[in-house]
Amino acid sequence: MDFRVVWSPEAVEDVESIAEYIARDSEFYAKAVVSRLLEEARSLVGFPLRGRIVPELGDEAIRERFAYSYRLIYRIQRSIVTVVAVVHGARLLRPAVKGRLDPEV
Repeated sequence: MDFRVVWSPEAVEDVESIAEYIARDSEFYAKAVVSRLLEEARSLVGFPLRGRIVPELGDEAIRERFAYSYRLIYRIQRSIVTVVAVVHGARLLRPAVKGRLDPEV
């Protein structure tokens, strides 16, 4: 069964901000990072469980894939995979995704 992958508006903003930040130094690398993030998201159509459970949360429905130093965080619900955030690996997760997953995150 294939899953439908959707992006939250906040996750789209995350990617746009990341691209703008990287593009200050290199348009080439900005495009490469965005491309890799999109590839990782597309790969979830057939295999959403391939991502690891986010260690800070411990919820089997909330997983992540990595693209360079960025964490693509997503939630699996029935047949829908929602990309909820894209966060640099050096950032603390909870403040970065506060309110995107559950009120207590």
